[in-house]
Amino acid sequence: MTVNDADIARVTEQLGREPRGVIDIAYRCPDGEPGVVTTAPRLPDGTPFPTLYYLTDPRLTAEASRLEVAHVMKWMSDRLKDDLTLAADYDAAHRHYLERRNALEDLGTDFSGGGMPERVKCLHVLIAYALAEGAGHFRLGDEAVALAAEHADLRGTAIPADWPTCADLGIDIEQFDFTHAEVRK
Repeated sequence: MTVNDADIARVTEQLGREPRGVIDIAYRCPDGEPGVVTTAPRLPDGTPFPTLYYLTDPRLTAEASRLEVAHVMKWMSDRLKDDLTLAADYDAAHRHYLERRNALEDLGTDFSGGGMPERVKCLHVLIAYALAEGAGHFRLGDEAVALAAEHADLRGTAIPADWPTCADLGIDIEQFDFTHAEVRK
């Protein structure tokens, strides 16, 4: 894994600060922008950093925040309590995340990110992970990316045009209250 100086410069612009521990661009948006970086499990100063995939594209980070305001995390977490198949899928995604991170460096912890595997705590982490691994890797990641694509009209720019749609996944986007999370046009 390598990342070039131009990528680091662009991610620095996206974040408004110099990124730490970046070792790769894990996902590049269809329009060429870095969208997700892979970070080292330990930062250059030795600080443990368990977030393997970090969302950088401002369109994606803003939409993850809007989805959080619309209570998408609560909707997902509530479903994990009742749907054993969904919970097993999320647990498998958690274990895969740990395997990927531990292949770089084992931090000696079972913390993965975003509340996995018991709840959904951060859609930024879910969207970053889903985009880095690709569609079909885990259900809640597919759903979070589909919601971002459709609510903010990001399909084909920040999100692949062929990502599963909300309709494909049986999600009615109208069930969410975006009153306080509307996209500024």
